[in-house]
Amino acid sequence: MAGPLQQFLDYLRNERNYSPATRDSYRRQLETVALQSGVTSWVQLTQAMLQRHLGHAFQQGLAPRSLALRAASLRSFYRFLQQQQLCDDNPAQYLKVPKAEKTLPKLLDVDQIRQLLSAKPNDALGYRDRAILELFYSSGLRLAELVTLDLTDINWHEQLINVRGKGSKDRTLPIGRYAIQALKEWLQYRPEFVGPELPAADADALFLSIQQQRISSRQVRQRVDRWAKQQGLAQTLHPHMLRHSFASHILESSGDLRAVQELLGHANLSTTQVYTHLDFQHLAKVYDGAHPRARKKT
Repeated sequence: MAGPLQQFLDYLRNERNYSPATRDSYRRQLETVALQSGVTSWVQLTQAMLQRHLGHAFQQGLAPRSLALRAASLRSFYRFLQQQQLCDDNPAQYLKVPKAEKTLPKLLDVDQIRQLLSAKPNDALGYRDRAILELFYSSGLRLAELVTLDLTDINWHEQLINVRGKGSKDRTLPIGRYAIQALKEWLQYRPEFVGPELPAADADALFLSIQQQRISSRQVRQRVDRWAKQQGLAQTLHPHMLRHSFASHILESSGDLRAVQELLGHANLSTTQVYTHLDFQHLAKVYDGAHPRARKKT
């Protein structure tokens, strides 16, 4: 069963431009199904067999969100097999999973953002990290988008950056003045990270590691959380929280959901609408604190 799976993963990499993390997630989900199915070919699996597999996984404690990911992986995989004429139908098309409880994305408020970005670098790594933090919050980038940036992606005159998003979809985003300044300062130190070990494919990478190669997603996650702790933030900080903060703060200020959708690179407006709930939470807190009839008795 490995042959079609590898073809599918190659398709996700070469034609859909999926990130390594996303491809690895698909791989792990599908390998689990293959291991537990007890069959030797993907075409032997029926809808009933796949539904039983998901039911058993749920009984074993797999969360609804993880079940939904596994079902989505199967649907995408079988659609690919159909396109390649390797199977006649998609047994995963109508799989049912329990609905996951909706959770709002975690983010930082404006004061926490100021606290995080008030860091004063004292070495080359610090200037690089501050540029990364500023760019995350300035332009709402995904982690996979940030690590693939090249020097040529920045239009310094227009203060724009070209981003390669999900599904090979490019978008052009503005860069705020603080991020522009942080990037210019980082580029003064970038030559220190260039040496004989730098692969040719990484020669134009915007952000480099001390190993003289393009910075990895893992390294960015570690450095972001390190800076959060250093700046006294009580919570663990993931890069995606900066993207959520960017989206929520833009929506709160502008009220323009369509613009936020374009900035984030969401294919569907429904994906962006989660930020309207965040904005409503903020408005509700303001109301509770300011409206005479809303004040709670103490």
